[in-house]
Amino acid sequence: MIDRKLILVTGGAGFLGSHLCDRLLEDGHDVICVDNFFTGRKQNVEHLIGHPRFELMRHDVTLPLYLEVDEVYNLACPASPVHYGHDPIQTTKTSVLGALNMLGLAKRLKCRIFQASTSEVYGDPSQHPQPEGYWGNVNPIGPRACYDEGKRCAETLFFDYHRQHGIEVKVARIFNTYGPRMAPDDGRVVSNFIVHALKGQPITIYGDGAQTRSFCYVDDLIEGFVRLMESPAELIGPVNLGNPGEFTIRELAELVLELTGSKSKLAYLPLPQDDPRQRRPDIALAKDRLGWQPGVALREGLLDTILYFDRLLSSAAIAATAVNGVRRPAKARRVAAANGALPLAGPGE
Repeated sequence: MIDRKLILVTGGAGFLGSHLCDRLLEDGHDVICVDNFFTGRKQNVEHLIGHPRFELMRHDVTLPLYLEVDEVYNLACPASPVHYGHDPIQTTKTSVLGALNMLGLAKRLKCRIFQASTSEVYGDPSQHPQPEGYWGNVNPIGPRACYDEGKRCAETLFFDYHRQHGIEVKVARIFNTYGPRMAPDDGRVVSNFIVHALKGQPITIYGDGAQTRSFCYVDDLIEGFVRLMESPAELIGPVNLGNPGEFTIRELAELVLELTGSKSKLAYLPLPQDDPRQRRPDIALAKDRLGWQPGVALREGLLDTILYFDRLLSSAAIAATAVNGVRRPAKARRVAAANGALPLAGPGE
């Protein structure tokens, strides 16, 4: 029988936060979702409004929060370059002041707290793949530093609260994650490629496309979150959570074109400053201590994500899309797309 808890999720209306709220409710817990809606979206959690064990609160974690809860998941922070670069000072404040406020709450309540950190703490790595013991190669004054260094400072605060105050902390380092509920304008590579392909627009690749990333489907990541939070107190992290499968950016673009049936062309632009050339997690610790590893292959996860964006761009409210005047269920459409028989097209193509 589940030990029912009241759980606070900051950034709960965001891409990852909304999926975490779903999972915690499915597990039988009560959830308080806190978000300031800078990057979080109400439509990500609108299906939960009215749920007897769900509460939505507008709040900015840079300000203190006074609640009575049993656990805290701290996910609040803009996580894409477009969003965190829009207001870099506020991004740093969200990471640092948000961590301080949530840690203060956890200290007062004597409850366990989870920090959603990032693979960006490794910067442009000189060690590949990246284990948790690698200290990173980060430019502290570059345009990405507001996010990279903000998250590094947040990790420092979590470990210092653990050492100084005995707070039970859990720190996860998240690698590239994708799936339904990504924002179409967040500037992340997966959402960018899919949206542009569905619209028939050129797919922009920065650099020569040889830089690599590892892509983890959102359901796999959320499973890792829950396992880490429920692990023994002595496992505080950091723990890498991501998919160790490694793909070049060009390979990702070509796969998106294949799965969508799009005729979009590839366009190349200069590589942005401090953009990592390689990124791949070493997940040996997660495998050993959590019994966790990703189970969703990139092709499978992309099909689900493409269907989500196809419906979003078409403003369809149901999972069936009109094809040649005939409505087909999403499952049949996904199978057809996987077999190359059905191009997924959105407005503008």
